[in-house]
Amino acid sequence: MAGRAAVPEVIWARPERTGRGPKPAFTRADVAAAAVRIADEGGLDAVSMRHVAAALGCGTMSLYNYVPRKEDLYELMVDAVSGEHELWEPDGDWRAAMLRVGRETRALMKRHPWLPRLMSPVYGFSPNALRYLEHCLTCLDPLDMKYGMKIQLIAMLNGVVTTYVANELATAERTRSLPWSAEQENAVRIAYLGSQVASGAYPRMAAAFSEDPGPIDLEAVFETALERVLDGFVPRS
Repeated sequence: MAGRAAVPEVIWARPERTGRGPKPAFTRADVAAAAVRIADEGGLDAVSMRHVAAALGCGTMSLYNYVPRKEDLYELMVDAVSGEHELWEPDGDWRAAMLRVGRETRALMKRHPWLPRLMSPVYGFSPNALRYLEHCLTCLDPLDMKYGMKIQLIAMLNGVVTTYVANELATAERTRSLPWSAEQENAVRIAYLGSQVASGAYPRMAAAFSEDPGPIDLEAVFETALERVLDGFVPRS
């Protein structure tokens, strides 16, 4: 494959340009912005070296001078949107700060629905990702805990947010593809589930349904999920 290095390398350790030759027509930021626009409009599968090159108005082979591998392109994309994290000044309440981080990360992923697919430790050490991680650790300064545990907290919180948003997006995508409304689909499934529970074969499920918790508040479920993660890191007295 064109541009593939003989040994592993990190895109951030590679200079954008050497001291020789003409000034490049584009920057990495330009390449990342074009790729993000394509992904936002058509999904991650729409992102290709050819499509990004076309968006920039250059040849596909020329793009390899900026981005040696497609994996590097993905890393540039993740870093670009990571720059959208708001790095506000913490007020000393680590728990409230991390709840805010979780909410803002969810909003970021919903603005860029392709992002959950690229959430990986592999892309976790780009410039903007490192600034975000440092911000989260600053939020956790009041928490009397070793840094290793704090990083574990951040990772678990991000994992819950990523999983939750991925499920939200998948549900929304499936709903859009149905030839009937989501309400019709849910009504049919609830009716079937009710008939199975009423059969007597699932007494514990029947007991659960008899509690009648009412409609599920998905926002409350998300908040509860974040709270449960944070509960696990509250120092024991």
